[in-house]
Amino acid sequence: MDDQRPDPDALLEQMREAEIKASRGRLRIYFGSSAGVGKTYAMLQAARKLVAEGVDLLVGVVETHGRSETQAQTEGLPLLPRREVEYRGCSLPEFDLDGVLERKPALVLVDELAHSNVAGSRHPKRWQDVDELLANGIDVYTTLNVQHLESLNDVVGGITGVRVQETLPDTFFDAADEVVIVDTPADELLARLAAGKVYAGPQAERAARNFFRKGNLMALRELALRRTADRVEDDVQAWRSNKAISQVWKTEAAILCAIGPTPRSEHVVRSAARLAQQLNVSWHAVYVETPRLRAMPDARRERVLRVVRLAHDLGAATAVLQERGVAAALIRYARDNNLSQLMLGRAPARAGWRRWLAGPALHEYLSNNAADVDLIEVGESRTGRPEPEPEQDGAAWERWTAQWKRYAGTVAVCIATTALSWPLHAWFDLSNIVMLFLLAVVGVAMRWGRGPAVLASFVSVALFDFFFVAPQMSFAVSDVQYLLTFAVMLAVGLVTGQLTAHLRYQATISAEREARSRALFELTRELSGALQTEQVVESAQASLSRELHGPALVLALDREDKLALPPALSLPDPPDLGTARWALDHGQAAGLATDTLPGSHWFYLPLQAPMRARGVLALRPRDLASVMQPERRAQLDTYASIIGQALERVHYVEVAQDALIHIESERLRNSLLSALSHDLRTPLAVVYGLADTLATLPALPTAGRELAQSLQQESRRINAMVSNLLDMARLQSGAVRLHLEWQPIEEVIGSALQAMQLPLARHQVVTELPPGLPLINIDAVLLERVLCNLLENAVKYTPAGSRIAIGAAVHGEELWLRVADNGPGLPAGREEALFEKFARARSESTTPGVGLGLAICRAIMQAHQGRIWAEAAAGGGAVFILALPLGHPPSIAEIDVEEASSS
Repeated sequence: MDDQRPDPDALLEQMREAEIKASRGRLRIYFGSSAGVGKTYAMLQAARKLVAEGVDLLVGVVETHGRSETQAQTEGLPLLPRREVEYRGCSLPEFDLDGVLERKPALVLVDELAHSNVAGSRHPKRWQDVDELLANGIDVYTTLNVQHLESLNDVVGGITGVRVQETLPDTFFDAADEVVIVDTPADELLARLAAGKVYAGPQAERAARNFFRKGNLMALRELALRRTADRVEDDVQAWRSNKAISQVWKTEAAILCAIGPTPRSEHVVRSAARLAQQLNVSWHAVYVETPRLRAMPDARRERVLRVVRLAHDLGAATAVLQERGVAAALIRYARDNNLSQLMLGRAPARAGWRRWLAGPALHEYLSNNAADVDLIEVGESRTGRPEPEPEQDGAAWERWTAQWKRYAGTVAVCIATTALSWPLHAWFDLSNIVMLFLLAVVGVAMRWGRGPAVLASFVSVALFDFFFVAPQMSFAVSDVQYLLTFAVMLAVGLVTGQLTAHLRYQATISAEREARSRALFELTRELSGALQTEQVVESAQASLSRELHGPALVLALDREDKLALPPALSLPDPPDLGTARWALDHGQAAGLATDTLPGSHWFYLPLQAPMRARGVLALRPRDLASVMQPERRAQLDTYASIIGQALERVHYVEVAQDALIHIESERLRNSLLSALSHDLRTPLAVVYGLADTLATLPALPTAGRELAQSLQQESRRINAMVSNLLDMARLQSGAVRLHLEWQPIEEVIGSALQAMQLPLARHQVVTELPPGLPLINIDAVLLERVLCNLLENAVKYTPAGSRIAIGAAVHGEELWLRVADNGPGLPAGREEALFEKFARARSESTTPGVGLGLAICRAIMQAHQGRIWAEAAAGGGAVFILALPLGHPPSIAEIDVEEASSS
């Protein structure tokens, strides 16, 4: 019997949804096919009626586009003043969201839901403004055209040749409480356009030549009507579900295709797909697996599951229903999903003893018990009746052997019950002996199912009659009342056996589902505590291997985004990494029971996570149904999603740990830099002063004077290193503040060359500065430091007499400075690494320095919103390029005004 009681969890969910919905405002959308159909006019008409009824209404924004009829409807309605927004030197009127929230009316009119707000508004889109109004409990009336729905944007663009830029998500449209379709025929809309009631003047002429063509308008009208019908169909389904209405309402000609275990089912599926395409309706395909069909050979089950997969590929919503009766399951599914047409293969009607024994045929039962569902019978295909697939060698023999054992065991149980009851009949009445035989029937039904239970009922009646009813050892009956006993015993045995077999089947199905749910729960629990990729892989492989009774491998991506097999893998037929990579790159399943390399023994499923795919799940199930049955396939998809999310979580845990270590390392390094630079500066200043004093003593011999000068140079070099250390510490801590001023770049270059005059004395310096270079908004002192560091590098790493060139040029929106030399050049492949702290061109070198100069240059350039990089020069040597944003220098008049105001 069907349980019509509502699901408690569903009731609680409905109560929660109702509570949330009660706190939000209601949204009504006036929906049309294009501009000019009358959406705003209809919205204003409804508003005027509500104002007359005393509703607190406010017109937030209404776009009349100069239409006098629409403008007349706004008279007498309370209007909200627009707020002015400055944008690129212009003042644009926009919807005042804060004004509505402060006023808080019961209902507000907001025209053109898909409108994009001016930059600087709180929300980029008007529908987001509406969503905030709804969240604050304010009802909203709004308008929308079909071309502004995101899912139809490309469709409309293909029809009209115009790609609409302002769109909104379909989910927001579907969440509206009411959708009012405003429809106008194409000819009437064109007449309104010609009369100037849509657009005026040249704009109407352009619209008539481009968007407003009759074919476009008819196509848009069809899209709008279909989209509205789809949404109303969802509302109907929700209403039927909430009110527990089981009868099918034929509001949509949706099709339900019944897939049977016969070879003709493939023809039925293809016929249903063609009919659904012709009617342009949705369709479902279901296969009802009864206990008898569940016992089919694996080859036949796989053939049926292939037909189910075919239906899925043809666009059907597929399901495998595990029920006792096919007809009842089909009727229930059709009514639950409001499917008005049921398509099945034609079968001959049963007559005579076959009808008495097995009951009416499926289509007869459906005709008698589902008057609200239209039946469509599909005949044989033109190629004739398909031949059944031959079973594998030994499969038929194994199946018959298993059945023979079941029925032989049934007879043995009945004989054992007779032997046990024979000594008891002297002390117990025959009515009590009957109970033992009924108990045997129940036991057989629980152990072996429906067929053996029927046999047990007949054999039990026969043995009871032969051994216990007088005259004994004979099937003759001396007392007529025992005939009634036999009939009741047989009926009770059959009914009890049938009910027990049905409960056994339902218990088996429930146990399988419970086992799958428990396995999923246990895997989720294990993965929630995993902190390493190896733990995720190990837990997932163990769980899936137990579930599928076959090998399961998780091929996770390494740090180089490559897939690799486990090193200790010992399988005779390992998975193919090429197929796994294809599944990962395309985000689709591949291998066994798919359209990509279906001959493979492995099934590959990408581990899709919220950000990206994190690997591939490779399975080799023992049963093909594990990857072909829709319910099991959905479970595998859930497994893959959970494993992918766990791998992504572990990945970001590792990233966070690395980032934390890096931050702590940088903090410690900066602290050391700051401490060393401050502590070394004082003794270095003393050493430098003493060396300078020694070098000026008149009585100092020549050798001593040379030593004093060497000491002075080395102390100056060490002082420069300490200054670099201090500067880097200050830059990393953010203590440096730029003093930006508009400066000519020529002065900065000249200052740097003047400061480096002594080190550059033994090199040839060339400047290439074209006239008319623009002013640059820079900190001249820091930029001079950058150039000095680059020049110092050129001096250190090039021999005496080398050429050093400094140039500048404008490239797009940037000014590029180039410092080039013709020395030995840069180490190949390390151009970017040179800008890291303590990085040097060569790890072992006699060239003095600690590797901070280029790091300081990059930090200063980043503070200026600029860039710096190194390249190999065309004729040999190295080139360092600085790119500074040009900006917009002030004019001479502006500079004069600023100077006058400051004075």
